[in-house]
Amino acid sequence: MAQGVFPFQYEVEDRVGGMTGLAGLPAYLEFAQVMGFGQTISRNVKARQGDQGWTDEQMVMSLVLLNLAGGECVEDLVVLEGDEGFCRVLRAVEHWGRTGSEKRALRRRWRKKRMRTIPSPTAMREYLGLFHDDEQEKLREPHTAFIPASKKSLDGLVRANAEFVAGVQRRTPEKTATLDMDATLVETHKREARYCYKKYKAYQPLNIYWAEQGLVVLSEFRDGNVPANFDLLRPFQRALELIPTGVKKVYLRSDAAGYRGDLLKYCAEAKSERFGVIEFGVGVDVTVEFKKAMKEVAEADWRPLPSKVGGRIQEYAEVCFVPRLVGHKKYVREYRYLAIRESLEQQTLPGMDEQLSFPFQTMNWGGVKYKVTGVVTNREMPGDEVIRWYRERCGKSEEAHSIMKEDLAGGKLPSGLFGANAAWWQIMILAFNLSSAMKRLVLGGSWANRRMKAIRFWLINVPGRVLAHARSLIVRLVGRHPSNEVLLEARRRMMILWESG
Repeated sequence: MAQGVFPFQYEVEDRVGGMTGLAGLPAYLEFAQVMGFGQTISRNVKARQGDQGWTDEQMVMSLVLLNLAGGECVEDLVVLEGDEGFCRVLRAVEHWGRTGSEKRALRRRWRKKRMRTIPSPTAMREYLGLFHDDEQEKLREPHTAFIPASKKSLDGLVRANAEFVAGVQRRTPEKTATLDMDATLVETHKREARYCYKKYKAYQPLNIYWAEQGLVVLSEFRDGNVPANFDLLRPFQRALELIPTGVKKVYLRSDAAGYRGDLLKYCAEAKSERFGVIEFGVGVDVTVEFKKAMKEVAEADWRPLPSKVGGRIQEYAEVCFVPRLVGHKKYVREYRYLAIRESLEQQTLPGMDEQLSFPFQTMNWGGVKYKVTGVVTNREMPGDEVIRWYRERCGKSEEAHSIMKEDLAGGKLPSGLFGANAAWWQIMILAFNLSSAMKRLVLGGSWANRRMKAIRFWLINVPGRVLAHARSLIVRLVGRHPSNEVLLEARRRMMILWESG
């Protein structure tokens, strides 16, 4: 009997043959070992109590692998478990590098014979629930922004991420850290979620991204009703604490959510003992007062920006503007305000202004309507260079948000429990950083700019067969696959990293 329209049949392979559709994923396991990833998890994350069952390392690593393989939810763990060849590799490398006593302790965690390689969805849900704090939930007040304090186990994920970032810094040291601070909305239909400013239920994590290393230094999971500009100085100070040694200079970039007096003063007044003055570029709220200051700029003082956006030339000017949030101090350099205007391609007809609304601020000059934005900075470089530097944050850091929510599992949250979702998000951040470091330190070249979708297609989802031969494990790749040599070269580079420590 025909199965379908085309003349082919699907058959289930009965024998255990070690087949895998993830022949490239063990390379990420190996890179994690080179970077001391598992030890970092064991050292910092203490969610599991007792000496029975899955370890924190096994749980967290399973979710990291799920992210890399393209899984989106806890139920997708059954797909990893069903890949018999990859599970062979994972079981074989679990004991690698451990002492005899450590291997015995790992085996003793199971009273009965261990049947699974990957935790079940039920076990994973229970594990994620360990990161939730019911006592913090009791502190919530209706219609009030609230950021629960992290449990020690959840903070352990943050510390583990910081240790991994420090490991990357040791291998590719950077003296400068440009920190892009931005929040992103994660839409959800969870009953317990709060409505965000866009009027749908969401969570709104705040991310601080290190542009030079391509890594997330700190991510703080937040409810959707927490404003993007709420309590930013505290996480920024925490991020500065997590910046690894070797960094001498820190810069800050943020959209208008970062336009807060306490944050700007902290940076400008050298309140950081380690980094001193932190130069910044932050978006400005285009208020009525700011528009008045823009109107006072002479037409001759508007200068063209060197680049074009959508075929329309933009102009900028230095604006004399001192808002209340800044104030005056005798020995502190005043901030510079840069106004940017861009003529609208489609001009409005007379009398139509009141009937039209735009998702941005506009002004009229000489009968021409302009889109207007602004940047505040304490940098002394020319204005066009400040604007160009400031706009670089709209590239990689915002692309990182897309990767977190679309390429990895950050866009699908597993629970109604805040702490469980926060742990899911932090583990996704670990997967993001592991993937980013793999591209830069191991793959190199054109791979450094490829998204996870392309990497899965070319490198991770390579078919193969896992065989045991002469006490060795062999991953036999399919012949003539264009990425075979890439995997072999990646392993050679990881060996160099391993030997160099």
